[in-house]
Amino acid sequence: MNITIIGTGFVGVVSAAVYASLGHQVIGLDIDPKKIESLKKSQVPFFEPNLENLLKEQQQKKRLDFTTDYQQAITSADIIIIAVGTPSAPDGQADLTYVFAASKALATYLKENAIVVIKSTVPPGTLEKAEEIIKPLTEVNFYLASLPEFLREGRAVEDTLGPDRIVIGATDDFVFETLERLHQPFDCPIIKVSPPSAQMAKYAANAYLATRITFINQIADLCQKNGADIQELIQAIGLDNRIGDHYWYPGFGYGGSCFPKDVKELAAYSRAIGESNNLLNKISDLNEERIPKLLTAFGDKIGGWDNKTVAILGLSFKPNTDDMREAPSIKVVEYLKAFDVKIKGFDPKAIEVAKNFLPQTDKLSLHQTIDEATTDADVIIALIEWPEIVSFDFSHVKTTKQQWFIDGRNQFSPQIISKWGYSYLGIGR
Repeated sequence: MNITIIGTGFVGVVSAAVYASLGHQVIGLDIDPKKIESLKKSQVPFFEPNLENLLKEQQQKKRLDFTTDYQQAITSADIIIIAVGTPSAPDGQADLTYVFAASKALATYLKENAIVVIKSTVPPGTLEKAEEIIKPLTEVNFYLASLPEFLREGRAVEDTLGPDRIVIGATDDFVFETLERLHQPFDCPIIKVSPPSAQMAKYAANAYLATRITFINQIADLCQKNGADIQELIQAIGLDNRIGDHYWYPGFGYGGSCFPKDVKELAAYSRAIGESNNLLNKISDLNEERIPKLLTAFGDKIGGWDNKTVAILGLSFKPNTDDMREAPSIKVVEYLKAFDVKIKGFDPKAIEVAKNFLPQTDKLSLHQTIDEATTDADVIIALIEWPEIVSFDFSHVKTTKQQWFIDGRNQFSPQIISKWGYSYLGIGR
């Protein structure tokens, strides 16, 4: 098939490379000429494991190209996938400006029976609005569908090649058959639903995962007060097959490009349709309060933050990505700025990106190694569970002065950290 993907961000580039690897002819389309020139050289503007190699491989096989020309990209496309950003509007709901701009721009170039697929995260009703934009601008028959993505940054290529499921939202058998055939090589369940159900599936999945994180953080707070250990508790409840032992991450809360945005958008959408008194409207508030609450409690235990040198290890919002959007490190630095604190940051991949997200002051320095970041540190905060951080031997950077070790993801053994001479502080332990 001939496939065009509009939008060359995280989802668009990964999808383009993967669909090309299945043998399809794929064009990535974007209005940003600098981004397109970079991608033509197989240079990905963000870090994602295995993506650059896959991109190079498919371009060498002449299956994948990139352009800014709508006519070139759309005219022969059997399937056009819209994968542009949907940032939050001032009222909290999804801003669909880019989705509708793409819909308008592609309309005049559609071939007969082309399928326009919206992969961007959008609320129910978006397909109908896109159809209203496209229909007056074309004389050919076309179809619309929703194809939500469920990619995890840091594992996006793996998730796309081996998904848990494919969700197709459509109303026509032709669309279901075509998109089912496109995704057949993935050998996973294919769920065929209405467009509103497909759109809600993405929001519901992310809101549920965010709820699990928020829930376990609330339980960890209780454990902190009563002497229970949150990791022992997770082991105990995880054997209940209705609950499971996966995706329990007590720590500094959730971040990234999806969870914060999608939870807030779903909450705003619920308010817009008259359902404001629900759990969704509380999750974001609890997550926003999480870091100040934790740091205030840790500050009490270490005798205050003033006059401390603090090493923050892990600046991206999760391991295996350089994405700093809504990263816990940003809020930690913002909180510590109110004190007379020297901050030293380290991340395996996000140092350059961090320069655009963290304030440039003489109180903050970014380092290429853990050794450099922890030199003279009074407090070490292991914030994100990068393998390089979790496997690091902190015994050889221990000094003779009192030092606190804050285990932000409960990845370390309290006994070993204490044996090395640190005062260990975990989450709910």
